[in-house]
Order: sequence, then C-alpha cells, then structure tokens
Amino acid sequence: MKSSTRATLFGATALTVISILPTVAAAQNAPATPEAKAESEETSTPVETIVVVGSRIRKDTFNSASPIQIITRDDTVLAGLTSTAAVLQSNSVTSGSAQVNDAFGGFVTNGGPGAATVGLRGLGPGRTLVMINGRRVAPAGSRGSVGSADLNVLPSALISRTEVLRDGASAIYGSDAIGGVINIVTRKFKGLTIEGQHNQPTEGGGERSRISLAGGTAIGNLNIQGSLEYYQSQPQTYNDRDWTRCQTEYQFNKATGATIDYLDPLTGKSKCWGILNQGASGGVTINTLGTPNFAGVAAPGAGTSGVYNRWRPNSSIATGLAGFEGVSGASLNVRDTFDPDMLNNTLLSPVKTTTAFATATYDAAEYGNMQLYGEFLFNRRESSQTGYRQLVLDYPTGSPLIPANIAAVPGNFLSLGGSTLLPNVTHKARAFIGYGNTESWQEVDFMKILGGVKGDIPWFKGWNYDLNVQFSKSDATYVFQSWLTDRTAETLLVAPAAAGVPANLIRNGLTCTVNNLNPAAAKCVPAPALNSNTLAGNLPDDWKNYTLVDVPSTTTYEETVFSAGVSGPAFKLPAGSIDVALGVEYRKASINDQPSTESINGNLYNLSSAVATVGSDSVIEVFGEVEVPLLANAFLAKALNIELAGRYTDYDSYGENSTYKAGIFYKPFDFLTLRASTGTSYRAPALFEQFLGTTSSFSASSGDICNLWNAPGRDPNVAKNCSSFGLPPGWDVGNGNNQSIRVNASGGAGFALGPETSDNLTGGIVFSPSFLPDVLGDFSFAVDYFDIDIQDGVAQPGVQFILNQCYSAPNFNSPLCIFTTRDPVTKALTVNNNYTNISSVQTKGYDYTLRWSKDFGQTRMVVNAAVTQFTGQITKARPDAPSLDFNGTLNAPEYTGDININLTHGPWRFRWGVDWTAAQESYTYYGLNKSTTPFILDVPDYYLHNASIRYTAKKWGATLGVRNISDETPPQISSTALYNRIANVPLYSGYDYRGREVFLNLTASF
Repeated sequence: MKSSTRATLFGATALTVISILPTVAAAQNAPATPEAKAESEETSTPVETIVVVGSRIRKDTFNSASPIQIITRDDTVLAGLTSTAAVLQSNSVTSGSAQVNDAFGGFVTNGGPGAATVGLRGLGPGRTLVMINGRRVAPAGSRGSVGSADLNVLPSALISRTEVLRDGASAIYGSDAIGGVINIVTRKFKGLTIEGQHNQPTEGGGERSRISLAGGTAIGNLNIQGSLEYYQSQPQTYNDRDWTRCQTEYQFNKATGATIDYLDPLTGKSKCWGILNQGASGGVTINTLGTPNFAGVAAPGAGTSGVYNRWRPNSSIATGLAGFEGVSGASLNVRDTFDPDMLNNTLLSPVKTTTAFATATYDAAEYGNMQLYGEFLFNRRESSQTGYRQLVLDYPTGSPLIPANIAAVPGNFLSLGGSTLLPNVTHKARAFIGYGNTESWQEVDFMKILGGVKGDIPWFKGWNYDLNVQFSKSDATYVFQSWLTDRTAETLLVAPAAAGVPANLIRNGLTCTVNNLNPAAAKCVPAPALNSNTLAGNLPDDWKNYTLVDVPSTTTYEETVFSAGVSGPAFKLPAGSIDVALGVEYRKASINDQPSTESINGNLYNLSSAVATVGSDSVIEVFGEVEVPLLANAFLAKALNIELAGRYTDYDSYGENSTYKAGIFYKPFDFLTLRASTGTSYRAPALFEQFLGTTSSFSASSGDICNLWNAPGRDPNVAKNCSSFGLPPGWDVGNGNNQSIRVNASGGAGFALGPETSDNLTGGIVFSPSFLPDVLGDFSFAVDYFDIDIQDGVAQPGVQFILNQCYSAPNFNSPLCIFTTRDPVTKALTVNNNYTNISSVQTKGYDYTLRWSKDFGQTRMVVNAAVTQFTGQITKARPDAPSLDFNGTLNAPEYTGDININLTHGPWRFRWGVDWTAAQESYTYYGLNKSTTPFILDVPDYYLHNASIRYTAKKWGATLGVRNISDETPPQISSTALYNRIANVPLYSGYDYRGREVFLNLTASF
C-alpha cells in the first residue's frame, strides 16, 4: 500500500482538501461493482497503461514532469459539494483566484448570468481548458461574450475522478491550456445506483438539492454507461442574511474608531444604501422630485439654504412647494435611496439543471483490438435573477400630468436636449421613482455528441490509434425586462381630451397626442400623474404592462472538433522504450448572438444598446510528444526521463505559429523526485474577443479628460491636445458644453487585435521517505514553483485608460488613439472600449503539499494539507508602463490553503476539513495610509470548517455533514468604487455567502 501511495503523490502536486487516494486512476479499469463497493475497488485495482492529463502518452504510473492533482468522487461527497461546478470552484482547485459563480447574477460576465466558469492560476476561464474523458468541452452560455465552458453542463453522477493539471500545456492540448487543464473522468460499473443530496443552510435561502440515477450494463461486446440527474439551487436574497440587509459607507475615524458614515436623520444610524454595489455620497435617489430651484421647507438634514431643486413628499408641508420638503441642501445623502423591495434582489441566483450523459463502447477484438465508442451529453440550465430598478420620468412643460403647485414653479428643470425620452422639448419636472423589482431569466440547452474508433496498429507492436469527431452546440434564450423608450415617451405626450375624441382614446380626461400610440389596441395609455404615489412607485398596471416588456434574445455557439492520433514505442533504450504520440486536430467554432430588435435599435430606456455578435474561426494543429527514458535503476538515478512536445498551429483568423514544451523527471533515490518543465503558448482571441457586437452606453461627462484642460497642474500634452479641438480655456462639461461620453464596446477585429503569447515554467521536488519506521507512518511532501508570463494579453482597456493614454501622448501618437473620436462641431466624445492587445500578465508562486497516513489498529488516519503561495500577480498596461503587483490585495490573496483529516474504521469514515484564505489589504496598492484613511480596505484571515461522517453498507451508503460549522460570515470593506461588492462584502468566490449548512447524501445500489 505504501508504494502505490507514493507513486500517486509523484504526480499530484497539490494534495487538496478533497483527498488524493492511492491509484485512483484505475477507475477506468475497475470491475463492475455495486455503488457501495465501487470506490474501494476502484482505488485498489492495479493500474494498467492509461492516459492521464498532461500527456497523450500511455503511462504505467503517474510519474510526470508536470504537476497533477487528483480529486476523487468519494471525497467530493464527504466535502458536501453538490455539483461539479462547486468542486472546481473551490479554493483547493483554484488556489484562491476569483471565479464567476452564482453570486454574479447582477453583474456583466462572460457567458451571461447564471454561468459558472473556472480559471486556474488567476488567469481567467479563457485560458483554462476543461475536458471530459480527455476531450474538450465547448463553451456555453448566453449573450455575446460566450467563450468558456459552463461548469453547469458537466455531469456529476457518473464522475469517477477529476484531474487538474496545474501547468501550461498549450503544446499538448491547444491554445486555451495556458493556465492549466481540468479533465473529468467518468466511471464504468454494472448495475443501477440512485443518489440524492440536500444542502440546507441553517438561516434559509440558498438550499441545494441533487438527485441522480446512474447505471451500466454489458450486452455481449457492447458496454453502456449512463446517468440522468436533476440539480436545483434555490434563490438567496439580500433579505435572507443580516450582513446584506444594509450596505453602509463603512468608514471610520482611525484615531478614535468612531464611524464617520453619514447618519440618516430619520434613524440616527449609518444610512443604508440598498442598491447592489452602490457607493455612498448620494447613491441612486428614489421617491424624489426634481424641479427648478424654488424656495421651500428643508427636510431634516438638508440644511437651511431655503432654495431646493430636489424634493421628497411630505403631506404636512403647506408652505413653499406644498406637499414636499427640500432634500438638496447641505448633502445629497438626505435623499431617499433605500426601498425594502431592494432586499428582494437576488444574492445567489436560482439555478435548475437537467443533465443526461451516456457513453457506449463496442469491442471488436478480432480487428486489432478495435473499439468503437461514443459519448452523448445533454444539459438544460434554467436560471433567473431579481433586480431593482430606478425609473426616471421627465414631464414636459405644460403637461396636464403635472399638478398646479409644481407647474407654478418658475422656469424649467431641463432645457432642450436634456431628456433621453423627449429631447426636443423643455421639461418642468423629473420624477425619480423607485419602481421596484424586475426579472431576468435564461434557458441554455447544451448538447455534445462524440463518436470515435481506437485500437492497435497491427503492423507496429505496441502502437495504437484513436480517431474521433465531436459536435457541440449551446442554444440559449435570455430574457430581461425593460421599458421601451418610444412607448414611455409617447405616454408622456398627452393633452386634455377635446370634443369629438372617441371614448376609447380618453383616459382620466386625457388623450394621447401621438397617433401611433398603441394603434393595435386603439386606446390611450397616459403616463401616471406626477404625485407622491407615482414617486413612491405605485404605478397603474396598464401603464406598466404597456411600457415595461419582456425583451427576448438568443445565442447559439457551435463547435466541431476532429482529432486523430497515434502513439506507441519508437525504439528501445537501456532504460526503456522511447514513447511517442503524434496527432492532428481540426476545430471550427461559430457564435451567433441575436439581441432583440429593441436592443439593436437602442430602444431600451436607460439600458445599453447592442447589435448582433456573429463570427467564426477555425484552426488546424499538428502535434507531437516524446518521452525519453535516459536512465533507470542506476546509481543516483532510479529514473531520469525527458518529455518533449511541440505543436504547429494555423488559425484561419490569425495565421500560424508553433509552441513547445519540455520537461524533465528525475528520481535520484526512491524517496526523492525532481521535476521541471518549460513551454510556450499561442492563443488567438476568442470569438467574442474578435466579433462582439457593439454595445453602446454612456459614461458621465465629468470623465471627459478635457474638462478644465487648462487648469493649473494639468499635463501639458493633455492641454495641447484638447486645445487642438478648439476648446476654449476653462471649458467645463458641467456647464452644458458636452453631453455624456458615448462608450462603444465591441470585438477587436478591425482594430489591430492580435494573438497573445506566453511562457511558462514549473519546477518541483517531492520528498517521500520510505526509510521511516512504521511507527511514524507514511509521509510525503512536495513543493512546486510556477511562473506563467503572458504577453500581448487580450483585454478591454477601459474608458479612462484609453483617454489618459491617448491625450497624454504628444500629438496623439498613442496607438490607443484609434479608439477615441471627438465631434468637431458638438465636441461630443466617443470612446471605443474594444478588445485589444494592451497588457502583460505574470503569475508566479509555490504550491506546498503534505500527506501523512498511519494505521492505528483497525483505524486508518490520512492527513492531506496544501498551501499555495503567490509571490507575484503582476500586470502591465503596456510595454513601457510600470509593473503593478496586486498580490495580496483584496480578492487576490497571497496565501490560500486547506487541510483535511480522514479517519476510516470499517464501514465508517469521518472527515474534518479547513479552508484558509489569508488576510488581504489594498492600502499599499492604492497609496493610502491605513492609519489615517477612513476606508476599510483590509480583511482578516478567513477560515471555513467542515465535518462529515459516512457509513457504507453493501448496497447503500449515507453521509451526514456540516459546512461552515462556525457560520463564518464574509468580511466587510468600505463602499468605494475600487471593488465590486455585495452589500459591504467583496464580490469574491472564496467567501461563503450561504453560511452554515447541513447536508445529507444517500445512495442505494441495485
């Protein structure tokens, strides 16, 4: 048992909280057994020649020059993880790098809301390859930015183990394996197994359940395995947890410790800012009326200026603006910003998935051990989100919808062009309405079909071939609710009904002045009158039904892959045979995202417009791999192997290139292993990075770099470049000289977008002393170094970065100036925030792994511990820019780790695990003095404790456990624009938002 344990560790760099058991790779060759015995029999069957992730060459051990981590099904259950997505997004796999999960429903993410992705080494999901049984999983999701595998499509019921290659492998697997590779390996068995699991948070909300049916049978030479499973995660809202019910400024006087938050005059406590990720100092106002400046009565906290242009309903006010109190005096914070409906916002998106997975093999031994095989995967994801919306209605001057007291206020609140709804008229008032909750939902169907043939090559002993073709398709419909700009505007154009107007065109004595308003229904739907009810969001149902509509759109992503390869021994050396693998692969992918007509026409009120994303790309690659055993069982060389791999790549879009990988595996003694590898990669931009349809939105005009361009201390290049447009000294966008900045975001095709390249280096040592006395047990320790350096990284630069780089360059000679234009007449600024090659990214550090096991009579104890230390997480915005190392800052911990203790006694198994995320701080990164700044930009060490117990009988098994035993809540930071947050908690996948949860897993085999 000891020797097989050590052999496994040689290939397993990061022993994780999900323990790595001996010889788990034998799962593919395990005999057919009931579920209750499957794990033990899979882990005790002798390992034969298999292909493990990180190489296409068959091996008889896990000995590899690359670090590999193994996660078994058994320990996934013991950890209380309900889905493959949860496993792959755990800190033990991702080393603490942030992942997109179900907490990102209110944010714009690649793959759309509800998608779950994984990225290794902090390099993002676009640089991590996900495979099932050694074959890639195509991207899935909604909206135009689909470019990564959605973990929701992966089956859970039929998984035997998960292999994680924490090493760049582009030369072996293709361009998207820069950060590493994740390979899901399915199991083979006979019989039928039913499994169910439920995770119940003790505070309610966020419940998760999974039920599955898995089976396998053999009919002659035909072997069939299949599973059907249903997974559901219930929504968790902001109201379900104390720490999400009131976002505050969370700022303090560091000398005294006292809060300096704005205190709400109505409560005397720190004011709640309830909208998702909203900052402080004004927030997004609701229940507020905007008028021209007018004398009135101040609301509590508004000061005593006596003149106001923002008002809150107060029926007791009889002087000034009757029925309203002024809220725009001393502080914008006086305005209403919180509505209890905001607490209905989705914190964790509800998700339902239905997954069917099947594999079949037919053995035709009489034809050179030929085997025909096929694979089918179907997954449907249904996800949704509840959000909160502010609604702004601009009422035209003279509108009969305006009551007399407001109509009597002199002047206009908005001049010509001041309104998006009706730009060609003046406006007397603006209603800032807390509308309430709106919904969005997605339905994504993913299908993958694969067929292939493999076998021995009769003319070359020991050689085999494998040919396969697979087709994948993601078909998504996504819907969200929005007001239509034209309909909303039309409802504001009403007049008193004159004689002769048909009754069906009159509502409350008003008729619509736009003839084409709702012609099919032949009726008038006027906007709600401007009053306190309207400001409070109490709006007529017929008006809501007409202006607020469901906006459906579709996304289709298709991928076809043809792969052919041969492998076998080339010739013998004294130390063994030189093994070779050769192959060719062709991939073609296409995306077709069709936003709704209303979105394309820019008719979604206060939302960005978008056009179709349509494009395709293909690549053909030729690759080879060789393993050369130089020494074996020699003095100071129990084993010395060299691994070499190369790949020639030819993209239809970006031409040809080549990559390589070289590794060495050296074992001077039985107890010591040294390994290292180095390689390169070449990644053409993903389809959405090339072809993303233009989305248009607006940014605040205050961000125009030419605002007050001649002020003292301004960059002389900025001043010169701004003046070249004829902007006068003192030009101030705040005085009506400019509209908001128009921001277009799209793919980089046509904007000098090119491929990105990278270099990677890993090196490690494994110490596994066999000479220790039995009383000390088995001990193994590994250290692996990694360094991945990406050049010409593809990213969106950002509006302010583009403007700073362009206008700070002498005579506009920055290459980023192609992304910005200014109208010569209106001086309006447009910025194209397109994907381009702007950055370099480097991530480096160490993985430390320890395993200890010992038998105490009939009880076996196994301890696994792993720590990842990042020594650098570095970015450069451009080649001549300074390097910025954000290692150790918020959401980028320097250290993460996990430890688990397993005790096995007969049919019983007990597990205790701890996940650790190290403390983080961002004061240094942003040049702030922690002792004086009022902001809280640091978080303490974060620990999650989990425990479970399992009983395994012959035909059934049960696991009961608790996750987050201490109910550890996520740490809080100040409300700033520096970080996305959920309430005051950083938006970071390493924190547990559900809290303590009890889980139960039951299995029964037949």
